[in-house]
Amino acid sequence: MSESFYESVFGVRGKIALLTGGTRGIGLLIAEGLVKAGAKVYVASRKEDACRETEAALSAFGDCIAIPADISTIEGCEKLATELEGREQALNILVNNAGVTWSEELGQFHEKAWDKVVDVDMKAPFFLTQSLLPLLRNGASADNRGSIVNVTSVNGLRPTTLHNYSYVAAKAGLGHLSRQLARDLRDDYINVNVMAPGFFKSKMTAVLFDTEEKEKEIMERAAMNRAGNLEDAAGLVIYFSSKAGAFVTGETIACDGGSVNTT
Repeated sequence: MSESFYESVFGVRGKIALLTGGTRGIGLLIAEGLVKAGAKVYVASRKEDACRETEAALSAFGDCIAIPADISTIEGCEKLATELEGREQALNILVNNAGVTWSEELGQFHEKAWDKVVDVDMKAPFFLTQSLLPLLRNGASADNRGSIVNVTSVNGLRPTTLHNYSYVAAKAGLGHLSRQLARDLRDDYINVNVMAPGFFKSKMTAVLFDTEEKEKEIMERAAMNRAGNLEDAAGLVIYFSSKAGAFVTGETIACDGGSVNTT
């Protein structure tokens, strides 16, 4: 098989992508991978300085544009969509990655902790997708299906010891919402899939790795004795968004070294 075959089947070169939460953690890994693979990548994040730093860093590898945006409200989602509509006529790849978490004992868990996490982790992906439907439909065809990748968590697939009640509920809800969206957008030539990451080193999980002892314990318990990396995160999104994944929709894949299914 020639190199051109792999490029045509597994390539995303020239596609337009929008990635929320793209300035740190798994989002930054995905953004870097998409840029290096030749996609034109818009990264959206709440902090303007982080956006500019990411744009400068990833532009060394290809085409990356940062858009500061707060998608915790419907108005914020609509504003981001309007900003993108002013720059592009179509969108091929949407990665809903932005997320927050909150851990607290059951008896003390309060409404603010519930609403903040659910608004960002489950509500925002829905309303951002809704706001971007015209661009997504413009970028999709029978021969070049559009791709929405919703990033959830292995914590949305099985219970955790972290007492992050609203987080596990939101991530599980987003997983099932993704299957519904996959059904409803199937005839629009748009696929919707879910990546459920396990342990990746990021600011969100930093507390789990803040000492050598903690990191050693986690790595010993990890199914492959390591955390996820750039190739793991970006590779799965590229698969979903290339022709290789054109016949795959409504699926959730745990990107976790096998921790959910083999331990």
